[in-house]
Amino acid sequence: MKIIDIPSNTQTKETVRVLVVEDEYILAINLQETLESLGYVVLDIADSAEEAIAKATELRPNLILMDIRLRGEMDGIQAAEQIWHHLEIPIIYVTGHSDKSTVERATLTSPFGYILKPIKDQELYVAIQTALNRYDREQFLSSVLRGMGDGVIVVDTELNIKYMNQVTEALTGWQWNEAKDKTLTEVIKIIDEQTQLPIENPIIVALHQETTIYLGGGVLLVARDGTTVPIADSATPLRNNSGVITGAVFVFRDDTQRRLTEERNLAAERAQQLEIRVAELQRLNQLKEDFLATTSHEMRTPLSNIKMAISVLENILDQQGILNTNTLSPSESVARYLGIVREQCEQELDLVDNLLHLRMIDADVYPLELTSIQLQNWLPHVAEYFQERVKARQQSLQVSVSPDLPPLVSDLASLTEIVSELLNNACKYTPPDEQIVLKVQVIDTTKSPTNEDAKSGVLDNFQVPYFQITISNSGVIIPKKEQSRIFEPFYRIPESDRWQQSGTGLGLTLVKKLVEYLQGRIEVTSSQGWTTFIVQLPLSL
Repeated sequence: MKIIDIPSNTQTKETVRVLVVEDEYILAINLQETLESLGYVVLDIADSAEEAIAKATELRPNLILMDIRLRGEMDGIQAAEQIWHHLEIPIIYVTGHSDKSTVERATLTSPFGYILKPIKDQELYVAIQTALNRYDREQFLSSVLRGMGDGVIVVDTELNIKYMNQVTEALTGWQWNEAKDKTLTEVIKIIDEQTQLPIENPIIVALHQETTIYLGGGVLLVARDGTTVPIADSATPLRNNSGVITGAVFVFRDDTQRRLTEERNLAAERAQQLEIRVAELQRLNQLKEDFLATTSHEMRTPLSNIKMAISVLENILDQQGILNTNTLSPSESVARYLGIVREQCEQELDLVDNLLHLRMIDADVYPLELTSIQLQNWLPHVAEYFQERVKARQQSLQVSVSPDLPPLVSDLASLTEIVSELLNNACKYTPPDEQIVLKVQVIDTTKSPTNEDAKSGVLDNFQVPYFQITISNSGVIIPKKEQSRIFEPFYRIPESDRWQQSGTGLGLTLVKKLVEYLQGRIEVTSSQGWTTFIVQLPLSL
């Protein structure tokens, strides 16, 4: 099937302009008359190689009839070689010499014809038309190859370069007139992108395996100046009409843009997948928040009713004297079981309250009521609530508060929750005969400038006063690797007795969130037999 029609000679005889190169004047005049009788235009006659090159450069004929033996040091073959190399004008040799060496020399210049003297008109006409048709076909193919967006290199079986187009020149940095007849490995250097080591040229593999070879990924072409560019495509053997391999063609392209497009598409796809995942996580998180909110509200109401019913039941039993009897009777079990029910009910209420508070803090709707607090008066009252528990557990509680502390402007309910939870934990995990120390002082801490500070011209770090509340207990060590996780929800330190203690597992999580909500920070240290929680709060929100 014919895929493409290559145009034949579109020039008419009247438009074909010929340059005659002949050193015998009489023969030159006869040849001119013959050409003109056939309808061709003779531009001029030259009798030396030098003159032939000069006139060809000046007149740009469509065809040159070249005698081999000419005046001067150069012969017609040398002149033809230079003219074709620089001007690509088709040349037909017209000579009386047909010896083997002369023919072989002439053949190396790829002439478009070879006519022996004496010249016959019909043979000259056929030779000229055949040469022009061949030239048009070759020029057409050459223009197609030059106009391709891919690089093209043609080599013979000895790997000598016989053709390269303009794209190849741009990618390799080699000009065609420099690369012509050089070996392939001199001009085309290919390396592996990962290892940066040379790899075998696909043309060599294609010639060896006698089949088309496709480039794999990660191949770089090293240009003449040492720069590299990713390439892709294939090498294919060339065969003549008999099926004999006469060379190979390497077609390749700059793969940079395709890679960039592929990377952009991949990045866009990943971004889209990430957006989908984020949206799904947000949806799941919202479902979780809605579930916690609904469940917490729904659970708190019946638990509050249960707690109230327990109180009413205790009052009724107490009025009937059932709880206060001194005799051993089943009533003793009634009091004990009521206490168990009350304790479990309060524990569940604490869990529900903690969940609600955490959700409100995360949603930034936790209510704050700012008030001025004198810590030297308020903290001893909070600590007094724990003195009875400390005494029952054979522990000691020391409170150290300076009497001249400035007032703290903050939310009293949140501050009470923070201190109470930390003291409650200290009481739980401090062994008998060990100490609990509550201390408050004002310290100066370094603060980085905020956007508002920058707007007002403050650019350096500066010292600001903070309240520092420390609650320490002896006899307990928290492993270093566990300290960073101690504020996680429901996290319990392995190999501790925390599982035997009552609690919701959310106390320290809530403490951390409340401290941060009050624009403060909290940290824990544990060494040399002491565990210390350090809370720092600004003097005023």
